Amino acid sequence: MSTITITRKVKLEPTKEQDILLQKSCQKYVDACNFIAQWIFDNKTLTMKEISKSIYHQVRRDYNLPSQMAQSAMRNVISSYRAIHSTNKKWSIKPTFRRSKMDYVWNRDYSINKTTKDFSINTIDGRIKISTCWTGNEKFSSQEKYGTATVQYKRGKWILHLPVDIDVEDVSLDDVSNIVGVDMGINFLATSYDSKGKTTFYKGREIKDRRAQYKRLRSELQSKNTRSSKKRLASIGSRENRWINDVNHCIAKALVNDAGKNSLIVLEDLTGIRSATERFCKKDRYVSASWAFYDLRQKIEYKAHMSGRLAVALDPAYTSQKCPKCGYTSRKNRNKKKHVFCCKKCSYTSNDDRIAAMNLHSMGIQYRMQLSLIHISEPTRPY
Repeated sequence: MSTITITRKVKLEPTKEQDILLQKSCQKYVDACNFIAQWIFDNKTLTMKEISKSIYHQVRRDYNLPSQMAQSAMRNVISSYRAIHSTNKKWSIKPTFRRSKMDYVWNRDYSINKTTKDFSINTIDGRIKISTCWTGNEKFSSQEKYGTATVQYKRGKWILHLPVDIDVEDVSLDDVSNIVGVDMGINFLATSYDSKGKTTFYKGREIKDRRAQYKRLRSELQSKNTRSSKKRLASIGSRENRWINDVNHCIAKALVNDAGKNSLIVLEDLTGIRSATERFCKKDRYVSASWAFYDLRQKIEYKAHMSGRLAVALDPAYTSQKCPKCGYTSRKNRNKKKHVFCCKKCSYTSNDDRIAAMNLHSMGIQYRMQLSLIHISEPTRPY
């Protein structure tokens, strides 16, 4: 048994008075985070004990934050600095907090009533209970373990981003009976190839057409530049995001179901998706190449782990250029405009997305063999 963490989005339904209080609390919290960020930048320390000793009382006094919210703000800023330091030169960048969101620790800053499902949360004026809307995959379970949550105000709505730890049964590589290679791309959002030689193509052309419609409508509204057009523009953006999320859910669900139990799903690590966008001219890039591929990968991985499948992401380098039959690799094998692969050595011909999925399937077989060899070569511990 292993544990995976997923994030659920739950809509909060505060009263008018609660909404005003949340807005005030959020602004105070963000202001406090910016103050803490500046103090840390000036003093060059990320030690919670030292930070708390120096400015804890000032943060509580100046920003009217309860004890838990003041500590949460400090931890949030420290976490942001550590994330920056992991990819940039130390103390070269100071984080800035602008968004209307607050972080809360389970059973300290927030809790959920098991009967009413109400959300109890800290504010600058004490604790309040807010009604919630749990729907679909966001159904509440008293057996689940919750982590540090984020409350965010976006487009006139309060959303609770709730990390949930879920226990799932482990699947051994020894039990794998089907390996599925999955290529993600532009013409088809996903193309799979399994151990039985079955190829499945998942939506592509109609999605590109619909994105083109969204782009045209967005351009028309931007050219008007009126208050009503700006309002409608924001509404369209939200509608498109919901549609993208729904499409990814449907594709991930269908792909995982098609794979079947005890399957190993081999995905791309998606580093090639960014470079793929660069090959399109700027005016066509939005329609042709911009899609939430990372979100799609996350959904496939999550649904796989939740349903007794394995999922692994491997480097997809040359998967669209290598012949799955003879192994010959060349850029000339692939006609990108026609989406056709034709091996210059053995003349094997097929759809280029299918070729990539076939090569990922082969990589999955090698991956399984390598791990099996490592397991066999491990010395047996004496008892």
